Amino acid sequence: MHIGIVGYGSAGQAAALLLSRDGHRVEVFERVPEPGPVGAGFLLQPVGLEVLWELGLLDPALSHGARISRLYGETARGRPVMDMRYGELDPALFGLGMQRAALFSLLDAAWQEGRVLHAGCAITALDPERAQVTDAGGRRHGPFDLLVVADGAASGLRGQVRAARMDRAYPWGAQWCLVPGQDWRWPDELRQRYVRARRMAGMLPVGSRPGDPVRRLSFFWSTPAAAFEDGEWQGEAAWRREVAEVWPEAADAVRVTTLPAGLAQARYRDTVHRRWFCGRTVLIGDAAHAMSPQLGQGVNMALLDARALRDVLRECRDVASALPLFEQRRRAHVDIYHFWSRWLTPLFQSHHDRVAGMRDIGFHPLTRIPGLRAQTLRVLTGTRRGWFGRLPLSAPFRQRLLQLATQGPAADAPRAVITPSTPAP
Repeated sequence: MHIGIVGYGSAGQAAALLLSRDGHRVEVFERVPEPGPVGAGFLLQPVGLEVLWELGLLDPALSHGARISRLYGETARGRPVMDMRYGELDPALFGLGMQRAALFSLLDAAWQEGRVLHAGCAITALDPERAQVTDAGGRRHGPFDLLVVADGAASGLRGQVRAARMDRAYPWGAQWCLVPGQDWRWPDELRQRYVRARRMAGMLPVGSRPGDPVRRLSFFWSTPAAAFEDGEWQGEAAWRREVAEVWPEAADAVRVTTLPAGLAQARYRDTVHRRWFCGRTVLIGDAAHAMSPQLGQGVNMALLDARALRDVLRECRDVASALPLFEQRRRAHVDIYHFWSRWLTPLFQSHHDRVAGMRDIGFHPLTRIPGLRAQTLRVLTGTRRGWFGRLPLSAPFRQRLLQLATQGPAADAPRAVITPSTPAP
């Protein structure tokens, strides 16, 4: 088929690569002249790692990323709030902290055969029934056999595919930066510190990126969205003092960051659609289901969406039957994460001090209860499907993870890329 993709973030990149490898003719439209990553770092869960494994990119990702075995959060006074260890669910499992630039570079380098990327081409309108797009210069592209809209959480096109049932900005966002990771005490843990729900600092080891061997940490600082407005910056001294009050070690790590220029801003949306497709056009990634980052699943969901779209196109005889099946399969997985991210966000980013106080007292003990512990760990790893179901990992992939777990960190050294066999389209 002739497939158009709007957006060259993680969802668009993965879709372009997967669909091109199946023999489809793919064209990608990206509004910025020089495409690149947006954001500092993220945590790939086992479900996202499985997609990279299918693409033959797991080993390169491991060579750049940082394996994460534990997520630990505490109050500024040292009271445990969250303590999640992958090995308690399955000794083969771990997360992988990565710089967004690293994943972008790996996916970009892998998509070379049949590559058609229209950079600096902003799409402003589309016809979902004809799968045709119009750029900012008034030029039309298409019609395509299939049009994939993957232009992210701030999508300007989602409403032209289907009207959103909910599309709202979260009142809280974050400031991000990357800092050198030498001498950090917790090289295999995502660590967080909280002051009620008003302040949250996080440090995630994210490894290196192509062209830069320095292994880094991604620093996260929770901030009301209003603080991003002009004139709201409180000054460098006040900002550093606030961070130091929450977490002295983190404040010391970010001392090399130039303020405020060195801080990237992240805003979040909560978007729900009754349908993700119309005609021959489909939404994927954050364009379809933007959510709070509390569960850290954005990139993982984008990769899974791209793989699921490839799979239904293999199974179905036409786009008309493929798109409803794609939505059905992905909703069965995504909806529970949408639910929990919406309800967990006020516990960590809000002005609700009483709710945060209850979190500090009860969250950690509740998640230590054996039955709830396993359920919580499945949500963390991305393997929860619905309320009580499971999203299984393939046996060969799990075996590969088990090998890596027994080999230790040395297994993250660069190695030959081997693409696993996949069924023919």
